[in-house]
Amino acid sequence: MNYLQPLADELGVTAEWEEHHGSFWLKPESVDVREMAQWMNAHDARLITIAAMELPDGGGIRMDYHWDVNGTLATVATTADNRTAATISDLCQAADWIEREIREYFAIEFTGRECAPLFLRPGTQPGINLHKEDE
Repeated sequence: MNYLQPLADELGVTAEWEEHHGSFWLKPESVDVREMAQWMNAHDARLITIAAMELPDGGGIRMDYHWDVNGTLATVATTADNRTAATISDLCQAADWIEREIREYFAIEFTGRECAPLFLRPGTQPGINLHKEDE
């Protein structure tokens, strides 16, 4: 895990890596995901996936970026503020479809790219997995 600490240092993150069931998690309050992706690319890491979930009480959308770093699962968790997040699809091709799915499920706009629909029918608004208030 010591080889992961420079990522936190480079990003200016004060949070520590935590081990959970054989994988390492970094949970900063905020992180520049583009800088994270550039660091991962420079260290031959592979993006596995990005998981998203709606936080309770309107707390935003949590996004967990899962990476394979030299055979170690490393996850960097962040929150999409104001339902926006920077794209990393130009840095990691694997992020293309994942970002498009997250946009459709959770109405996150990824700055720096256009997200062509994957499966939404014309006229369907993004955010189909968001909790809706009863009308």
